[in-house]
Amino acid sequence: MVSPEHSHFTMPKRSKSALLLSTMFRISGGVLVAFMVIWTVRSSFNPTPITPTPSGPTETSDIDLGRHDTPERNFYDDPKLSYALGSSPPMRGWDEKRREWLKQHPSFAAQAPTRIVMVTGSQSEPCKNPIGDHLLLKLFKNKVDYCRRHGIDIFYNNALLHPEMFSFWAKTAAVRAAMLAHPEAEWIWWVDSDAAFTDMDFLLPLSRYNDHNMVVHGWAHLLREKHTWTGINAGVFLLRNSQWALDFLDVWASMGPQSPDYAKWGQTLSSVFKDKIFPESDDQSGLIYLYLKEKWGEKIYVEDEYYFEGYWLEIVPTFKNVTARYMEIERNVAALRRRHAEKVSEAYARVWEEQLKGKGGWRRPFITHFTGCQPCSGNHNRMYSGITGSSTRFYTIPPPSIHFPPFDYPA
Repeated sequence: MVSPEHSHFTMPKRSKSALLLSTMFRISGGVLVAFMVIWTVRSSFNPTPITPTPSGPTETSDIDLGRHDTPERNFYDDPKLSYALGSSPPMRGWDEKRREWLKQHPSFAAQAPTRIVMVTGSQSEPCKNPIGDHLLLKLFKNKVDYCRRHGIDIFYNNALLHPEMFSFWAKTAAVRAAMLAHPEAEWIWWVDSDAAFTDMDFLLPLSRYNDHNMVVHGWAHLLREKHTWTGINAGVFLLRNSQWALDFLDVWASMGPQSPDYAKWGQTLSSVFKDKIFPESDDQSGLIYLYLKEKWGEKIYVEDEYYFEGYWLEIVPTFKNVTARYMEIERNVAALRRRHAEKVSEAYARVWEEQLKGKGGWRRPFITHFTGCQPCSGNHNRMYSGITGSSTRFYTIPPPSIHFPPFDYPA
């Protein structure tokens, strides 16, 4: 190595002020680096929240409120609050409590009048039918697809929330629990596990039901004139999240197997509905009885202008060539030929509505209900007319003498 004194390069001597300035720069740089290291480590444990920027007047910070509940007191602080059907004391003042909760959560309140929670479900144990669980999964996926497209929350219940309310009565307990758990939702929509959406674009005409608290599919004139227990179907219904609905569920469920009056109600319903061929009290007959005989009917809307749900034996024959007809329309309309993002599917659906006006005889039904097929057990319910030719059970289909209007959707 060549020593400095023998090299051809000689470093100039630096003044004291230059050395002092250099030292200060090195110290300052070290402090800055240390600060940045400490800040980076600290930020990784305490990230600064990102405030979402709304993209429109209806998009609010629901996600934020979902993470940070209000510290203000509300009905959830009541230690006596119970989600269980028939709980004591019963819920009172639910409409006011919901309004207060929405005031505490303003971003949820913005869309509350049209917010829906769908509830469906099945038994908790594995299906006896080898493909039963697969079929239930396919049917559930169908519901999830519809809900995802239209911004609807969905809850799948496979627990018996009331030990004595078996079979079709189990849904009343699930619906009540969903109401209390979802004060942000105006409507709870029960859909049987064996029902499938066959028109993914259709939107419920909620404004039509402004003066009602429950919506079921059926024929009001049949109920009043014939007193038939198949005039509506209780497997699909909308129920407004309200004190009226909670009171109604209590009364409706009081006809069920957990009630000491269960056998008495079976006799009463059989005497009112002469075409009812089994003696037990069931949810559908009970619902029709309350619609016809008591004050509840004033707030129940019986929908017959579109297939809010439709019996599969009536509907499936109409599926022939329906795809070809839809494809023909699609080929002739530029807006329908264009591929589109799922988030704008409602705009796409409006174009379809225009094209399908007047074609109600063959358009896709909204919901097809495979009543009686019982995919989980693998057995066909022999009380359905599809097998025995006897009276139907738990589905609605107008008798041949009744003229059913052309199937078309509301504007």
